[in-house]
Amino acid sequence: MRRGSPAIWAFVITSTAGFMAALDNLVVTTALTAIRQHLGGGISDLEWTVNAYTLSYAVLLLLGAALGDRLGRRRIFTIGLGVFTLASLAAALAPNIDALVAARAVQGVGAALLTPVSLTLLTAAVPAANRGMAFGAWGAVNGMAVAMGPLIGGTVVEHLSWQWIFALNVPFGLILLPLARLRLTESVGPNGRLDIPGTALASTGFFGIVYAVIRGNDDGWTSGPVLAGLIGGTVLLLAFLAWERRSPAPLLPLRLFRSRAFSAVNAATVLMSLGMFGSIFLLSQFLQAVQGFSPMEAGVRMLPWTGMPMLVAPLAGLLAGRIGGRNVIAAGLALQAAGLGWFAAVVSTHVSYAAQAPALVLSGVGMALFFAPVATLLMGSVRPQEQGVASGTNSALREVGGALGVAVLTAVFTAHGSYSSAQHYVDGLAPALWVGASVIGVATLAILLAPRRDAADAAGAVMADSAAAGARDAEAEPLAQPTA
Repeated sequence: MRRGSPAIWAFVITSTAGFMAALDNLVVTTALTAIRQHLGGGISDLEWTVNAYTLSYAVLLLLGAALGDRLGRRRIFTIGLGVFTLASLAAALAPNIDALVAARAVQGVGAALLTPVSLTLLTAAVPAANRGMAFGAWGAVNGMAVAMGPLIGGTVVEHLSWQWIFALNVPFGLILLPLARLRLTESVGPNGRLDIPGTALASTGFFGIVYAVIRGNDDGWTSGPVLAGLIGGTVLLLAFLAWERRSPAPLLPLRLFRSRAFSAVNAATVLMSLGMFGSIFLLSQFLQAVQGFSPMEAGVRMLPWTGMPMLVAPLAGLLAGRIGGRNVIAAGLALQAAGLGWFAAVVSTHVSYAAQAPALVLSGVGMALFFAPVATLLMGSVRPQEQGVASGTNSALREVGGALGVAVLTAVFTAHGSYSSAQHYVDGLAPALWVGASVIGVATLAILLAPRRDAADAAGAVMADSAAAGARDAEAEPLAQPTA
């Protein structure tokens, strides 16, 4: 790809916007202590500063993909970027915790619009021969954003203030908006219908379950609101699945899960996010609340975890080409589970950093091995015209896993510990980390259900089959309709 080509512009614009959206998942974690001191609130309020974003992000991602197919992917990308930028400004100016939570929810809406179409825009701009490399780089950038969130957040909070972790999105958003309009090519998908009932069922169902998990320890697991959330959310999600089976334009085509590779990647993604997001939420506070480090010091001490993807991701791409993406992802998940288990085994109020470092390194290497090849394996498991909804599905499940991870691991934490003292915090942290490690261990088994074929070979086979089908159906159902 030559410098200045449409493919380079598409990669720079979509990966930068994706980096911003992914960064805001966890950039807030090292700012939680400062936010609590400035705006007040308890642990449930802090959970909502994270989950208001991840939950709205998760439940609207598939709608974002559908809107892109109908109204134009570049148009939805720029609308989402504009909403995200304005909501970031509102979060920076929030006068109280409720306003911050509301702004975070709107941020999630913007991220849900821009994320699923960004990978589709990149796919359309990159020549087929270079897509594996582009997907790997795109996945690595997004993985790095998640990983670097605690360090970036801690550095900004210490040297500026917690408000700047949101305000810094504004200038980047203002730069990207005109670039997206000028440098990205508009396209639409073959399916222009929207699944509004499916969106409503999925959104309310996920919200009910996450709300119940967050409130369970405080309100009691047998209280009316918690039971209503658990039972009602489950019923709504079952209704969603039933609706999707007969919908003429389903939000989530369930036939995609007939592919073993697609099912395995998505199962591993949701489980990995559950274990990782919940663990980082608690560990970043452990370094500050228990060990007394400043936000930046806490972020620096997490560098063996958060910085490792930058070193290992290129190697992961090479390994995926040699031994297959499935095997690389499985190794990464196993290392991440081992890292969390190590940390759970050694954690105490006075644990030395030398004892923590191996756990952080294992987790960092594992994260890199997961993120680098996962996009290639995912996109190779579906036909080209299904890649938009496949990307949206995977991103949605990742965010649902993250929201559930923060809720579930915090529920485990509050069942065994509290913020009242350093020892009480450790009492809650250790079992929560063991749960996180166990969940990621299950994710390792899930990805091994994927076919043994190399992801690139699988992608090539799928694209060849799709090309043959597309040649027959081109007049009836074009993949994309470029517009000016």
